[in-house]
Amino acid sequence: MKPLTFKNKDQMPALGLGTWKSAPKEAYDAVLEAIKVGYRHIDCAHIYNNEKEIGEALAKAFREGWVKREELWITSKLWNDCHEEEHVLPALQQTLEDLQLDYLDLYLVHWPVAVKKGVDFASTKEDFLTSEEAPLAGTWSAMEKAVDSGLAKHIGISNFNISKLNEILAAARLQPEMNQVELHPFLQQNKLIDFCRENNIHVTGYAPLGSAYRVADKEVDFPILLDSELIQAIAAKHQATPAQVAISWGINRGTAVIPKSVKKSRIIENFEATKLQLDEEDIRQINSLEGPFRYTTGKGWLREGSPYSREDLWD
Repeated sequence: MKPLTFKNKDQMPALGLGTWKSAPKEAYDAVLEAIKVGYRHIDCAHIYNNEKEIGEALAKAFREGWVKREELWITSKLWNDCHEEEHVLPALQQTLEDLQLDYLDLYLVHWPVAVKKGVDFASTKEDFLTSEEAPLAGTWSAMEKAVDSGLAKHIGISNFNISKLNEILAAARLQPEMNQVELHPFLQQNKLIDFCRENNIHVTGYAPLGSAYRVADKEVDFPILLDSELIQAIAAKHQATPAQVAISWGINRGTAVIPKSVKKSRIIENFEATKLQLDEEDIRQINSLEGPFRYTTGKGWLREGSPYSREDLWD
């Protein structure tokens, strides 16, 4: 498994454990299991409401000698209610306290959307802050201070399209080094990936298995990626699983992937995907799959009265 290498030669494992929608106790167990299996990259966020439990798991792993801090890559994210400059570093310090760490390897601005302090998800127009009230340039300036102070080794963004990336790049003293976005064979985002590569920005794909739960919950009415006949046929050809094919495809194209699971068998299965070698025909066929199907709509940020539009989120 080839890691992603940063300008200063730091290396991020291309496969990480996602922790979105992992209940606190489940996240604790999943992180410990993942470290046992061989994962060295854990993806977190304040809004997932499980960082304290992940911190307990990390402390146990360090205390008992399973792994050293410098052997792990830990990512977390700044939530939307802390975009104002004075709130950025305190938010990071809270995450570090919860995770029981002295620094993060990577800290990301979670969305290009700002809400008032103390708001998790906006329910009225009064919950939002406009781009004039909380400009991204100010948020980014505070993110740069996180690097200056040693609290984060690298900084980046999440759910940023090309327009919003250009807004950051125009103001940046330290340019973003990562963009984390929804990415899988049904949403390949080639134009965005090309732009990121041209600007030396790595890409991490969340929901690399396609977020079937959003179909089950009727958030979207799209086909389920792992039910794709092509993905299943390629899996059978390699005596692998559809999930392993999707993960291998993501790693093969030079992006990181962070599949979420709290089940021991799935954590192992996903890790074993790093051994799967897809051939050129497999890649060609996967690249021709239907889509794009975006499972993460961001509709909560686009409700009536929101100062944000679809163009602020997606290309």
